[in-house]
Amino acid sequence: MAKPLPVNVVSDDSMYASAGKIHPREIDGRFQRLRWIAVAWLLGMYYVFPWLRWNGRQAVLFDLPARRFYIFGLEFWPQDFIFLALLLIIAGITLFFVTALAGRLWCGYACPQTVWTEVFLWMERITEGRRNQRIKLDASPWTREKFLRKGAKQFLWIGFALWTGFTFVGFFTPIHELWQRLGTLSLGPWETFWTLFYGLATYGNAGYLREQVCKYMCPYARFQGAMFDRNTLIISYDPLRGERRGARKRGADYRAQGLGDCIDCTVCVQVCPTGIDIRDGLQYECIACGACIDACDSVMDKMGYPRGLVRYSTENAIEGKDTRILRPRVLVYGTLLGILLAAWGWSVLHRSAFIVDVLRDRNALYRVAEGGAIENTYTLKLVNKESRAHAFEVVVAGAAPVSLPGGPMRLEADPEAVLSVPLTLRATPGAIHGRSTVRITVRRLGDEPAAIESDVAFFGPP
Repeated sequence: MAKPLPVNVVSDDSMYASAGKIHPREIDGRFQRLRWIAVAWLLGMYYVFPWLRWNGRQAVLFDLPARRFYIFGLEFWPQDFIFLALLLIIAGITLFFVTALAGRLWCGYACPQTVWTEVFLWMERITEGRRNQRIKLDASPWTREKFLRKGAKQFLWIGFALWTGFTFVGFFTPIHELWQRLGTLSLGPWETFWTLFYGLATYGNAGYLREQVCKYMCPYARFQGAMFDRNTLIISYDPLRGERRGARKRGADYRAQGLGDCIDCTVCVQVCPTGIDIRDGLQYECIACGACIDACDSVMDKMGYPRGLVRYSTENAIEGKDTRILRPRVLVYGTLLGILLAAWGWSVLHRSAFIVDVLRDRNALYRVAEGGAIENTYTLKLVNKESRAHAFEVVVAGAAPVSLPGGPMRLEADPEAVLSVPLTLRATPGAIHGRSTVRITVRRLGDEPAAIESDVAFFGPP
């Protein structure tokens, strides 16, 4: 009978092992430079856009209390929610389209987890040194130098994370006012909470979790296989050229030794931010950052071998088969994406600058006025979505026996105003029996005339 293990011993057959820290090696190359351009561009938009002014207002502001979104001169109201929903659908189809063509480019170059992790890794490098120095520092006992280096890193991480949280709140609260209140330590409770919460999320995800988010928390890594096929562009190791692996001297006739181009230096593994070996084939942990390509190309250059042992390719191309770029799924995604983009752009550019809604008074179907005329009462809601005042005229369309008492109604709406005015329609005696439909037209007056028609129900005696 086997003896029980002591409580302080971990069995080799344990189903769980703590993940070791990955120290990605620094590498320079065309893909790494592209990643840093993407990081600079995306973080530039995030940190700069809230500070820009557009027509006297913050360029990008999601004003939730007022229920209005401002994006570089475009103003969206709650009634424009359809545009946001359509935009999210477009983003999803774009992800499918790009993934079917070129794999996980989103993960490697544009995912927020990747972008902020790159910045946190950069801070770690400037405070703790290169890869070997960081590994040695982590393994060494605590000393004054280790404390100072770790402390400097934490200072940069915490400061950058808090600034990230502050900027996040600045998209929802005017950031110039927020900055002034920060200087006087008078931030509101919700503003303080979200600054700290988003800052803590950035600090934890980019500073500590890093590749664990990609491996275990991100759902995209799990269902990407449904969008891949043998014609999808992925980062691949060429085993026909690389095997058998082995060390050799530069300039040696390695072919005579039965060796391939791979010298088994493991640099491709050392630079990988998720710690995988690309030579083991396609893996869901691969985020397609291209670091292994840059690393392998640099080694091939030193050895005098052709580049491309690790490269962007397809499974078919690696096996010497033809690659089909235009295939059914790509055509379907591309067609849907083109239609939705065109529809969204046309709808946004041609959406009405004001909104009209006519609501019936449900307390009574009708009332009999002086002289036997029949009246129905309504509430007219008019929203002027523009940042300037406009005059409007309300009329009853057509030659129906229903009219506005006193003739057309004139309204003045201030910039971004919501008007709610009572509206009465009157029918001549005996002209309406039962239910009829009446069309009300609201015209915007001025240099840019426009009109919106609304059909309402008018009730008379049976």
